Amino acid sequence: MFRISLCIFTLLLSLQVHAIKNKGQYIQPNNIFPKVRIETSMGNIILELDRYKAQITVDNFLGYVVREQYNGTLIHRVEQDYLIQAGGFNTNYSEVEPAPPIFNESGNGLKNKTGTIAMAKQLSDAHSATNQFFINLNDNTNLDPGNSWGYAVFGEVIEGYEVLEAISAVEVGYSDKLGYPTVPKKMITIIRVVVLEEEKEDTQ
Repeated sequence: MFRISLCIFTLLLSLQVHAIKNKGQYIQPNNIFPKVRIETSMGNIILELDRYKAQITVDNFLGYVVREQYNGTLIHRVEQDYLIQAGGFNTNYSEVEPAPPIFNESGNGLKNKTGTIAMAKQLSDAHSATNQFFINLNDNTNLDPGNSWGYAVFGEVIEGYEVLEAISAVEVGYSDKLGYPTVPKKMITIIRVVVLEEEKEDTQ
């Protein structure tokens, strides 16, 4: 009986630890500016995220990263001089399973400037962001909050902007499978997204 109880306790503990590891708030919790690398079929992009101004959004994004839900997904929307969007569809065109939607942090002071990353949402629902994100290719002031909620910026590109420029220049068209008008005609994939090791302060 004791052995069975111990086994059950161990199983529950391991499930709890697994659940914690899959939540963004437990990923480098003391790092205000965690970095991630998006490895695409056209090259790598490194982002610095801003927990100080967008903690909810950063933790949400990191959750998808550590659960490997962005691995093997599509860059499904490319609009030159506007934005590149991803995170919503796997390479077989099935949808990435979303976590619950999050609070819209678009009022955090960060603007949709060139090279920033923000969460996509439904036009009619301010607090509907889940897994899809986009990177701004221009200063898109129309996406900032004004009389209504905007799109929450939560980081910026610090390396690999030339990769974004190359992606933005690809030929796009309507996709019957996705129902979007600006899908790359040649599939562009996110191979994987990884959290980079936390930079240690030099104590010398």
